[in-house]
Amino acid sequence: MLRLLHTADVHLGARHADLGTQAAAQRERQFDAFRATVDIAIAEKVDAVLIAGDLFDSNVQPRRSVERVAAELKRLVDARIRTVIVPGTHDVYDRASIYRAYDLPALAGAVGSDLVTVLTPDRPDIHFKSLDAVVYGRCFETKRAPVSPLADFDAESDARATWRIGLLHGALAIPDKTDHDDVVFSKDEVAASGLDYLALGHWHSVQQGKAGGTSYAYAGAPEPVALDQDRAGKVLLVSLDQRESRKTVSIEERQVGRTRFERVEIDAAKPASQPAIVEALRKRADPDLVLDVQVIGVRPDALDLHVDEVMEQLAGSFLKIRVRDRSTAPLTGGPIPSAETILGAFIRDVEARVAELEAADEPSAAEWRDVLRLGRLLLTGAEVTL
Repeated sequence: MLRLLHTADVHLGARHADLGTQAAAQRERQFDAFRATVDIAIAEKVDAVLIAGDLFDSNVQPRRSVERVAAELKRLVDARIRTVIVPGTHDVYDRASIYRAYDLPALAGAVGSDLVTVLTPDRPDIHFKSLDAVVYGRCFETKRAPVSPLADFDAESDARATWRIGLLHGALAIPDKTDHDDVVFSKDEVAASGLDYLALGHWHSVQQGKAGGTSYAYAGAPEPVALDQDRAGKVLLVSLDQRESRKTVSIEERQVGRTRFERVEIDAAKPASQPAIVEALRKRADPDLVLDVQVIGVRPDALDLHVDEVMEQLAGSFLKIRVRDRSTAPLTGGPIPSAETILGAFIRDVEARVAELEAADEPSAAEWRDVLRLGRLLLTGAEVTL
């Protein structure tokens, strides 16, 4: 059995301009997630760690940041766990590449060994004899790939080892969605690759699948890079096994990120006031929580709501909070339209139904009151978000 830990899109050093004063804290969360990834690799005694691109958010990083990464890689070196890295589209292997500027294997104490390897166009694979495995890195010296990284690639003819592992950073082709991505490959190319496992980076949410005999997966970002990536925060433990002539690949998600996401809807008809909304949301306070709040339904005249004030009052209680008012003001009072109109007939019919239900003390009377209120809005052309 071969056991791997697969990660990608760590984006160390990201600026997070949308987070303001929280940007530095989020950068530390990203580094903490990378450290947690190394912790899992050591605890699980994996054979190798695969980093499928964009370990760094850009090729411009202070030496201290590179040394922090090297210190974590040295922990893997000391545990005799191999690390294989392929450049991505943010830390692209161009002339200004961070992997040219710094000798990461040397900084991690892996000189003269195969314990830290950066795969490049000049070094497209690494054969680990002791693991009976070859890892192939598919990358280019330009951010935009001139061709698919899997074009004409076939690992099946490579007789050096039992296990053939691919490592690349790019988008699995989806018509009308990935046409303008920098690096694109097709599912048919994955199926024809002859790989046992293809470790992917670029998409920040965990995804996995199979094409032909090749299992593939995106590990996603171990900590969200943008605050709408609610499927980020994971790394993958991958086990490859062979019984007689049958190979199997199993993939297990592990949580390493701290950032959580929550979406909340507030019925505008229920809170008594804006302070009541603020107090209710403050009870969810969590510095690792991204909270997305929508106020919906019909807003009573008594509710004076200013979402900017709500967000300002709660900003320090969350990593980020967004409040959107999707509610609709009620109709103003006035005479009921003629019974010969659709609106007039609707109001009279529903009011009669409400009266019957209230006379019988039926709980559904409240629902019919909502039907009346919303129906009047819709029939007058108002937009209502439910």
